[in-house]
Amino acid sequence: MTNAIQFERERGLLTLRLNRPDKKNALTRAMYSHLAEALKQADIDPQINAVLITGSAECFTAGNDIADFLEQPPTSLDSPVFHFMLSLLECRKPVIAAVAGAAVGIGTTMLLHCDLVYISADARLRMPFVNLGLCPEFGSSLILPRLLGQAKAAQLLLLGEGFSGEQAAAWGIATQALDSGEAALAKAREMALRFESLPPEAVRISKQLMKAPDRELMRKAIEEEGELFTQRLRSPEAIAALTGFINRK
Repeated sequence: MTNAIQFERERGLLTLRLNRPDKKNALTRAMYSHLAEALKQADIDPQINAVLITGSAECFTAGNDIADFLEQPPTSLDSPVFHFMLSLLECRKPVIAAVAGAAVGIGTTMLLHCDLVYISADARLRMPFVNLGLCPEFGSSLILPRLLGQAKAAQLLLLGEGFSGEQAAAWGIATQALDSGEAALAKAREMALRFESLPPEAVRISKQLMKAPDRELMRKAIEEEGELFTQRLRSPEAIAALTGFINRK
């Protein structure tokens, strides 16, 4: 598990690479803790200008590792997954994502909090929270109706329907769709390195201004969703759905 996240520094860029190819980069409690700590450290490191989050050219992340999730589910907002959410929400440095293949659950909702997202056109995104007896998380119940309208948000959050990287770019969830996972990573890296030549304080203040109007509202939404999400994890609906998912695997 020590290599489940690879940390790479290149000039002023910190890359956080999800690296569990045998599990489609599914996220565990330990991985959330490492990601949260890395974001916090990057935020105070004067040598870091930007953070890039990626997986492989074939897969971003299949979302939560369900077995790990059920073994010790989050019971409060003090759990590793919520530490990660708040670390990403509060990061003052630009955060860029490079996405290819599957981006499921939090693999999609974390993109809503990244500043730039470069994605392969054939990437497959999905938020199957209701399908698993759960509810939306990471502010998605607030962001998506605003961004897409109530009807389209309901299609994605209530029905859990999937969509492509090309659609994500057209809807404003991603910055740009590219021909392949390799192209998405190359573009994300290129744009992330541009922050090395930009005045860091001007970048920080500009991001702060963009995020400020909704910061408290977003935090409140994440906390409310989180409380309901942890309750739902103990519900008969969720237990049956999640157990069935593991059995099918």
